[in-house]
Amino acid sequence: MKTTQLRALSREELAAKGADAREELFRLRLQQSAGSLEKPSRLPELRKLVARVETLFREAELGIDTIEKRESKKKEKA
Repeated sequence: MKTTQLRALSREELAAKGADAREELFRLRLQQSAGSLEKPSRLPELRKLVARVETLFREAELGIDTIEKRESKKKEKA
């Protein structure tokens, strides 16, 4: 998922997406250690997704293009 798509999500949706990615990453790491991992290329994809989500939360914490600002802009347009 691209950063622009992630920026369009609300805070709750973004948190859910990050939690899902972390859970899937955990399961894939277990499969890798057991030697039954079918798509090893999925591991770096998930790591990057988790990093993107964490970056967006950190930006919001620092006040850089926050999630709340994007949500308020959406409401103004509607």
